[in-house]
Amino acid sequence: MAREELTRLTGNGNGTCGEDDCPNVYRTASGSIVVQGDVSDAFTPSQGEGLVEIPEGVLREAVRALGR
Repeated sequence: MAREELTRLTGNGNGTCGEDDCPNVYRTASGSIVVQGDVSDAFTPSQGEGLVEIPEGVLREAVRALGR
C-alpha cells in the first residue's frame, strides 16, 4: 500500500522533522489504522508483527481527528 492511499490523521508536514519522517497515524480505506514511529524493542512481538513508539501527543491528535 502506498502512503498516498492513506489518510493522514496527524501532523501537517510543516514541522521540524519534514514531510514524512515524523511519527504519524494514518487511516486506511478499509478503516484500519497504520502507525509510523520509532522502532521499539520493548518485547519481541509475534512473527509478522512489529512494535513502534509514538509520542502521546500524536495519539491524542489522531483521536481528535477521528472525532472521538
